[in-house]
Amino acid sequence: MTFQRKAVAVVGATASGKSAVAHQVALELAPQVEIICVDAMTVYREMNIGTAKPTLKERSEVTYHLVDVVNPDEEFTVAEFQRQARRVATEIWSRGHAVLYVGGTGLYGRAIIDDFEIPGQYPEIRQSLEAEAEVNVEALHAELVKKDPVAAAKMESNNARRIIRALEVVRGSGKAFSSFGDEMSEYKQSRVCQVGLSSTAEGSKSAVAERFKTWLEEGLLEEVRALSARPAGLSRTARQAVGYRELLMHVEHGIPLDECIEDALRASRQLARRQRAWFRRDPRIEWFDNGESAKLRLIALLQSDASLVRD
Repeated sequence: MTFQRKAVAVVGATASGKSAVAHQVALELAPQVEIICVDAMTVYREMNIGTAKPTLKERSEVTYHLVDVVNPDEEFTVAEFQRQARRVATEIWSRGHAVLYVGGTGLYGRAIIDDFEIPGQYPEIRQSLEAEAEVNVEALHAELVKKDPVAAAKMESNNARRIIRALEVVRGSGKAFSSFGDEMSEYKQSRVCQVGLSSTAEGSKSAVAERFKTWLEEGLLEEVRALSARPAGLSRTARQAVGYRELLMHVEHGIPLDECIEDALRASRQLARRQRAWFRRDPRIEWFDNGESAKLRLIALLQSDASLVRD
């Protein structure tokens, strides 16, 4: 098979089975198809079990990218993901192979599929704003109201983190922070075909519970203990991983384990619900109720010109 710039995405909520489908597709078409993981947490080294990261066996069968990219004490942003995903995709295409995107982090996916313009990072400006916020965050909000009233209207006057980020972009780029958000509400002609694997609330509840039970048996709690004991600790973004966040409350604060497990299951169900709503809003996704049908469609797309990236 000869590929130009071919790419297809498989999407769906957590525990929907999309990763297994993607692996089967890439395995069947190996080595001409390589997978880019579109996930905010599989980028972290040492966070293996509760991120549903591809196993070492799976990685020996299929080429995976953007797994184990940074240490768990490092911050990782959508802008950095976009930068690295663009680079990796170009490398894959240069080998004459196709890209198969798979993951449930919707914003990361759209950053690639729709080629978003993401506001830059301005560390020196951010550092200055953080110092100003310690003295008078309301004054910063007043500045934001003047320079970007649309953004200011969407946040509380004492929400320092959001105000700092908005003003960082305003001061650094000279553009309104709100101007970067217009793309989110628009669904332009798709650059990349998307195949979705459906899941229901009831099915997701059962799958999430079974998977979390398996993770605990595989040593998730021990993994969380080891992460907590790291000298460099965990970054703010790494700590947000569902499952890890709740078990850390047991490890670091002594909250009863049963209570933390229930919190983790509840958070996982809520995540699945948010992901279903996110993907269902995108009219460009072609949905399938079972993995076999989704697999056959993905293979057909990858073997045709329908998977050529449209710029």
